[in-house]
Amino acid sequence: MGRTKDELLARLEELKIDFKRYDHPVVLTVEEQAKHVGSFGGALTKNLLLKDKKHRLYIVSALADTKVDMKILSQRLGLGKGGVRMAPEENLRQVLQVPLGCVTPFALFNESASAVSLLLDQGFKSKQSCYFHPLTNDVTIALSSSNLDKFLLSIGKQPAYVDLEASPVVGKDNPPDLADLVPSGALCSSEESVENPTPKDAPQVNVPKQKTCLPEVKAKPKVQNKGAESSESKVPTNNGANVEIFASDVLEVIFPLFLSETSKKLNIKQEELTQILKLDDFKRRAAPDLESATLC
Repeated sequence: MGRTKDELLARLEELKIDFKRYDHPVVLTVEEQAKHVGSFGGALTKNLLLKDKKHRLYIVSALADTKVDMKILSQRLGLGKGGVRMAPEENLRQVLQVPLGCVTPFALFNESASAVSLLLDQGFKSKQSCYFHPLTNDVTIALSSSNLDKFLLSIGKQPAYVDLEASPVVGKDNPPDLADLVPSGALCSSEESVENPTPKDAPQVNVPKQKTCLPEVKAKPKVQNKGAESSESKVPTNNGANVEIFASDVLEVIFPLFLSETSKKLNIKQEELTQILKLDDFKRRAAPDLESATLC
């Protein structure tokens, strides 16, 4: 279970952080919040929870009128054009442990959100105070950026202020300027519950794996067609008589094809080509070599 609003406000008082508190009905948007606190002089903020392809989370906290281009931000983080997107609501419940509409830097007060990266709008520093929800959206607190820094440092989070509207060139000679703000490890997936972790002292139970038994399938014997010759009968056996016949048959097949193709290319009659090449003598010389190669 996440920490409460009262615990957070008590921590701020313990740190002697000066802030103003405004109670109001539950609000889900900046526009609704402005109706209740917009006239008190503080700067309205918007807070985005983003997720990359490795399930790492980022809180982008900016002034309400700051334009945040997620494609450019993704490139500046070194994640490519489509590297970050809006995180699903389940990440609010499981990691930040806050309800919808309560994403702010104060969500990092929960230990389950310690690995979440925080990008702060450098515009905060130019404002006397900024508005944030303290883990619940029926209250708004106003405090300066220096006091926000004091709180973040108390929980071990180094404040990182960024020009969120900048669009620097990213390339071979210009490395991503925000790459250092990418978390080092992936957070738990949506299937893993943060609220109900497995106790360290819980006994380990070894559950034997069930052996899946498949029915035995017997191979059907191959049925040879009647009258068909077996493949073995077509392969010449390596004895002298059969090899001699085999070599003779091969030569009788090869030479007519050779004569036909060669005579066409050279435009010579086959009879003339036979006399020129003395193919009969060549057959007699080639036969022993072919027989020897067949016996190998």
